[in-house]
Amino acid sequence: MFLNYETNLKPKWYNFVTSIIEYTKLIFSKMERNQKEEVQALQDTLHVLGGKWRLPIINSICNGNHRFREIERSIPGITTRMLSRELKDMEMNMLIRRTENRDAEIPVKYESTPYCKSFGPVIEEMIKWGKLHRKEIIRKSKQ
Repeated sequence: MFLNYETNLKPKWYNFVTSIIEYTKLIFSKMERNQKEEVQALQDTLHVLGGKWRLPIINSICNGNHRFREIERSIPGITTRMLSRELKDMEMNMLIRRTENRDAEIPVKYESTPYCKSFGPVIEEMIKWGKLHRKEIIRKSKQ
């Protein structure tokens, strides 16, 4: 059987190539990034979560430490003054909730907010990366 290139293949080939070109344009348009906006977002994140103590405090609270002394004891090296200051700042940034109930078994309780928990997957990835990084540094230092 004789195939007529003009009638049989050209429309299919043209549609295939056109769809790839359109798809590529779509992907690249989604990939366009605003560097200024990204830098601002990174700076905002580091401002709220940066520093030596914020992530360990979040980790402590998420691991069940809700009393001030429990949090303090779970983080080696943190001072009472620093913990108090960090908790106030984290409360202001809606990462934790401080509740007082003088009649309760735990009169003052600290809990992570749903907003804080939304950062959980990022923290998990940071922990994974930190473990891998430590292994890599140890491996390199033995060579």
